[in-house]
Amino acid sequence: MRVVCGAVFMFTASVLLCTSSCRSGETGPAGMPARPGAALEQCNVVWDSPSGDSSGSMPIGNGDIGLNVWVEDNGDLLLLISKTDSWDQNYDLLKLGRVRVTLSPSPFAKGGTFRQELKLREGCIDISGGEGDKAVTLRVWVDANRPVIHVQASGESASDMTVRLEPWRTETRTLTDTVFKSNRDVETAESGTVVPDVLVEDGPGRVTWYHRNETSVWPVGMRLQGMESVMGQFADPLLNRTFGAAILGDGLARKDLTTLQSDTASKIHEVCICPLTAQTPTADAWREQLAALATKARAVDSVTALAEHEAWWRAFWDRSWIRISGDADAAVVTRAYALQRWISACGGRGAAPIKFNGSIFTVEWRDKGKVKSDPDYRQWGSAYWWQNTRLPYWPMLASGDYDLMQPMFNMYLDSLELAKARNRIWFQCDGAFMAETMNYWGMFCNIDYGWKRDGLQTGDMVNPYIRWIWSSGLDLTMMMLDYYDHTGDAALLKEKVLPWADAMLRYFDNRFKRDADGTLLITPTQSIETYQTGVTNDTPSVAGLRAVLPRLLALPADSVDADTRARWTRLLGELPELPTGERGGKRVILPAKTFEGRGNCENPELYTLFPFRLHGVGKPDLQLAQDTFEARVEKAFHGWQQTAIEAAMLGRADEARKMLVTNAKRRHEGSRFPAFWGPNYDWIPDQDHGGNLLNTVQTMLLQTDGNKILLFPAWPKDWDVEFKLHAPGSTTVEGILRAGKLERLAVTPEARRRDVTVFGEVR
Repeated sequence: MRVVCGAVFMFTASVLLCTSSCRSGETGPAGMPARPGAALEQCNVVWDSPSGDSSGSMPIGNGDIGLNVWVEDNGDLLLLISKTDSWDQNYDLLKLGRVRVTLSPSPFAKGGTFRQELKLREGCIDISGGEGDKAVTLRVWVDANRPVIHVQASGESASDMTVRLEPWRTETRTLTDTVFKSNRDVETAESGTVVPDVLVEDGPGRVTWYHRNETSVWPVGMRLQGMESVMGQFADPLLNRTFGAAILGDGLARKDLTTLQSDTASKIHEVCICPLTAQTPTADAWREQLAALATKARAVDSVTALAEHEAWWRAFWDRSWIRISGDADAAVVTRAYALQRWISACGGRGAAPIKFNGSIFTVEWRDKGKVKSDPDYRQWGSAYWWQNTRLPYWPMLASGDYDLMQPMFNMYLDSLELAKARNRIWFQCDGAFMAETMNYWGMFCNIDYGWKRDGLQTGDMVNPYIRWIWSSGLDLTMMMLDYYDHTGDAALLKEKVLPWADAMLRYFDNRFKRDADGTLLITPTQSIETYQTGVTNDTPSVAGLRAVLPRLLALPADSVDADTRARWTRLLGELPELPTGERGGKRVILPAKTFEGRGNCENPELYTLFPFRLHGVGKPDLQLAQDTFEARVEKAFHGWQQTAIEAAMLGRADEARKMLVTNAKRRHEGSRFPAFWGPNYDWIPDQDHGGNLLNTVQTMLLQTDGNKILLFPAWPKDWDVEFKLHAPGSTTVEGILRAGKLERLAVTPEARRRDVTVFGEVR
């Protein structure tokens, strides 16, 4: 028995391994489960050899703090630490650091007995090696309830432990060309400065370091984009932002500013790492906050903390699941679904939303084995593209992961007042629109707005791909209304959803003129990124307005005042019809009323299916949507392409299944973890690809239309499934389908059972 990190800690290899007894550990080709449709434990990831480098890392996190975890060939454990809000002065999302844990003697060196397992239900990674009296097990977990990383070691014999911080930001330098090309807010590589981390002379039993922003690109962007007159109304979100961590553990003494060593050999060791991001007036103030955080974290013994941590993960997995069987492809999809949901949960409860281009689990960029960047790099940088950001979030409704949606809602809602001010300055009208590509405080990225302003007016954008996309705010309104329908959160409706929705609608109402018939004429505009010139009445905007306005007007009478309701009613009556035309002798939806050329590879005419759901199974004009889908120009369905979801919305089970299976197998060849997708159009791991994968499975299985719940609208005949999904009205639907027979259907509350329609040849 030994006190470790403020806890009474009894840990043996047998205790660490006991949770493995519930699964066979057998794996099929490429590490896939041997039995299709098995329980969650069969989706665990098991490796029988070290990984060598970070491309062979496993992801783990508590929603805000993330780790890439791997064991090198020499037996050292490596932790690459990340956080959702560690932005530097250039608005690059940096890693906190890399930590190396060495046991001596090491049981994990390449060639010996080795096992590394990601245990989904427990929310941990267990690593075991050695035999007999040399056996050692490590457990790595990031507390789901507290900002603490734990590394716990237990062995049959005593060993020494060394824990070393390995910083790579060690000197002041300008941005490399690689990093500059992904950064969207500094004008030149020379104007973007990387400053070194600061190593702190702290207490004798800890290593502390931080990165602090003494400058910021925020005022540069505000002035560039014509917002200087309102800068005093908003706070700089980057200046004095400080992020770092403390490493500590009882029985560990500091050797130097980067290294802790065990004072005596022991059979057990525990390391605690406490990260912190905060905006403080001084670095010392940050250090005081960190010390208080560490003290509070250590006040809870690790046995209690681990039990509460595991309880959180059990509750997470118990609130929703999809387990498919029937063939080998079903097993692949089941595992892909579980692992992507794991990644979303590990990076989705922080101070900032999930980054579509890698979440917080990016590593060094390697090209054909050659390292081309440090761990801070990610293609497309730190900006949030709404067309990408939304895709990991839409499936959180059906899985009931409402808590994971809050950071995304908060970021956009917190930007609303700035968006209103921008609208008044740029277009001299009320309302607001959502910047399609924005930094997390709500402004466009400087590169998209344009550094060279000769001949341009305030508000003129130079990036033709995103300058006139107005439908993004309607897309988010649709999602927030779905959230309200699911949860009945009246406070969120009043305080957040309605102010947001009204601002988006005021923009369309006030910014755009009417034609001779009194119909709203939306121009200038574009149809997402694909149709950029000559566009009027783009289909995503028209579909979005036609989707959200009736839903808003259907809200309880006491939630919307009479003047607002009258204004919305008038605007609904002034909306243009969806643009339609003829292709191949059939009537189809067009991407806009007028448009020229193609600048990208989307099918914006199918936004009537997703996200706006004007068309779909059981809805009017289904044939129009089917013919439009058949006539689509872009056939791709990976990455951020929505095609598989659209196929499911149309009830095209065979096509949706083919796309789904292909996407579930489309992993990044250079990464060992089976759910690191990409790079596709974005980066690794591609969260658009993963989000669309989740959404496709759910939409094949269950769709909703108002109070209606449509079950198996696009489900393959030869796939069995066990599932629990969420629906509007605080409803859960749980079922078992085997051999085409619905063996069990439980709907909670029971009164909602009458709203369920079962599709297909289900007996």
